[in-house]
Amino acid sequence: MKNGEKTNVMRVLDARRIAYIPHTYEPDASLSGEQIAEILGEEPERVFKTLVTQGKTGQHYVFVIPVGAELDLKKAAKAAGEKSIAMIPQKELLPLTGYVHGGCSPVGMKKAFPTFLHLSAENAETLCVSAGRVGFQVELKPADLKAVTGCRPADLTADS
Repeated sequence: MKNGEKTNVMRVLDARRIAYIPHTYEPDASLSGEQIAEILGEEPERVFKTLVTQGKTGQHYVFVIPVGAELDLKKAAKAAGEKSIAMIPQKELLPLTGYVHGGCSPVGMKKAFPTFLHLSAENAETLCVSAGRVGFQVELKPADLKAVTGCRPADLTADS
């Protein structure tokens, strides 16, 4: 850890007594998810990104998928029970979630949104998600992520 620094995500996990392994890397918003996985020495299938969307009804949804995958908006809409879903504009991310692009975590958002986790996480012993700040990741068990976010498994990508 950088001087024992804790992010809000880590504080939420600590408060819930959920075990995690913190990972840090030199913050660089231009890095792709695959590059971050490489820096962390993790398989890209075990490092997940958090995407925030809005359904036709106006409801917001969070999708957590492997960094190398693309969110299939039709599958995402089906999982959420919406006619259609679109990514929110980047400028809306911080006011809505409390997180910046590249540091968005499914844990500890300003408000709890319906959250869906890619099916591939079911088979993973652990997975990594953003710890709420660029340069910080947390590794935890999928069951623990479900416990803290209420996320549901779903088929969310074109390649799954």
